[in-house]
Amino acid sequence: MAETHSKILFRFHSAILDEEVVETIWSQIIDLEKGIFKLDNVPFYGPLIATEDIFYAKYDENEEAIVYKETISISGNSIIQVVILKDNYDKEIIREKLKVMNCRSEGFNEKYFVVEIKKEVDYVVVKHFLNEYSELEVLDFAEPCLSKKHSDDLLK
Repeated sequence: MAETHSKILFRFHSAILDEEVVETIWSQIIDLEKGIFKLDNVPFYGPLIATEDIFYAKYDENEEAIVYKETISISGNSIIQVVILKDNYDKEIIREKLKVMNCRSEGFNEKYFVVEIKKEVDYVVVKHFLNEYSELEVLDFAEPCLSKKHSDDLLK
């Protein structure tokens, strides 16, 4: 059976952690010889790439891994980072409500998760929801990879 996915190393500065971060993310192999991949998983720390973006990566002998180099084609999807501020608050409540809005998420721990906003989702609805919980001081969120489509949604 042919390999369909590979782990790609992303090295970048994380605004959340305010430090250099290395994250490995599963990606679909589009053309291994040419180094073309499609991001398959939601990144936790915020490289400027979203799920389904097409990118170029190549093997780096120093890293001993295939390393992201540049994005070739943008999907229109966005990635949002969410931190739960309220003690003893079940983040799954928020994640379930986002799921109903067709936004899948990946939990990192009890206080932090990332959300994939698909291109077809109206970001105004999602942002309104997040703002309501932010005003209640339940959560805070960052938009490290907000697509042009979702930015444009906010201008309507």
